[in-house]
Amino acid sequence: MKYLELKMKNKNLKTKAGYEYLLAYKITVPIYDYTVEFVKRWINGRSRTKDQMEQAARSGMTNIAEGNKQKSLELYIKLAGISRGSLEELLKDYLSFARQNSIDIWDKQRCVREIREIGQIWEIIKKNPTLPDSPNFPNLPHDKEKAVNLMLTLINQANYLLDKLVEALLKKHQEKGGFSENLLKRRIEYRSIKLKQ
Repeated sequence: MKYLELKMKNKNLKTKAGYEYLLAYKITVPIYDYTVEFVKRWINGRSRTKDQMEQAARSGMTNIAEGNKQKSLELYIKLAGISRGSLEELLKDYLSFARQNSIDIWDKQRCVREIREIGQIWEIIKKNPTLPDSPNFPNLPHDKEKAVNLMLTLINQANYLLDKLVEALLKKHQEKGGFSENLLKRRIEYRSIKLKQ
């Protein structure tokens, strides 16, 4: 019975896509969810900013997934860069919101000390190899200042992790080459074998 349970557990683990194990991806999930909630609460429903913020948060998450599924390492690097750019745009929107609403931007230490949701989010992310379908992240704080500083902190963390991901992908590309380059090598090897026959 234990063997069957272990086999089923391993089978279930294999159904997850590779990007779902990345911290850079996992942190973008609450960023997207919280942004949807944030704009519902505090951004005018007819405002173009609302749509832009939601799209930037969504792009920050989905481009990592899309990039990871590409055969081409070059495309993965490009899409990870688009994800990073989208999150940078979102960061600027939150900074503008803070400025326009006279909200103080807290330093990193104060955010970690006063926004308990940061620790709770990371506890969920680190506890699970991949996020469950319903990760049960804590609610977005109702205090506007705390909510803005939570979002700024999460986005800065995601940007740091995305920079590291892009750096690792570039190194891999440098060491192993890209998809097109490897296809050409295989084609040359194939033609060489055919000529010898």
